[in-house]
Amino acid sequence: MIEKIWNIINPVYNAKFNGDGFEVHNWKLSSFIVRKIIPVVGVHPFPLNELQLMVSAVAWAKPTHIFEWGTHIGKSARIFYETCRFLKIETAVHSIDLPDEAEHVEHPHKSRGKLVKGKKNVFLHQGDGVNTSLDIYKSLTGEVRPLFYVDGDHSYESVYRECAAILQNVKNPTIILHDTFYQTAESKYNIGPWQAIADVLAKFPEKKFRRIDTYTGLPGMTLLYL
Repeated sequence: MIEKIWNIINPVYNAKFNGDGFEVHNWKLSSFIVRKIIPVVGVHPFPLNELQLMVSAVAWAKPTHIFEWGTHIGKSARIFYETCRFLKIETAVHSIDLPDEAEHVEHPHKSRGKLVKGKKNVFLHQGDGVNTSLDIYKSLTGEVRPLFYVDGDHSYESVYRECAAILQNVKNPTIILHDTFYQTAESKYNIGPWQAIADVLAKFPEKKFRRIDTYTGLPGMTLLYL
């Protein structure tokens, strides 16, 4: 009976323990993912453990603004949109893709953002992901709790550049990074993003980020939060 009442009055909760903990209601969020997320976006490129981390990060941070880029047809934007709606959080989701004339193997072209077009509080932009996001961020006023989603794209250079730019320009960001599973140099694959995160955090030791990783396999996801 107590559990039933608790679920009604507080369907998704979080709490800190000793100033360091990270807690969300895993049963409620898991049910939401199965019912609302997977039927729309499936489990590729985000397997179940990564979907759980993405949704949990939003439940924990309660962001006022989400910035994400490199997401092809808008899968991550749709995940964030559905999560904010479920949690009843008023969040603006800014989704950035490459300009139409740019060449990239994963350029969505006419399918750009098709999973979120017309959705309330989702805004589609074209341009460089991190630069466009920071331009929007700098124009904001009032209380801002930003969450940034960085698609690692298996590249050290892009992850280092984008993550360093966020840490340099944003006071208290929450950052999700994709393609971050740690592999040794012998694998000759997906080596860069994990090392890029380590190097960026070493460059900004004053930030005191806490870190959660999905360790079980590719593609891998990392959450940095304060």
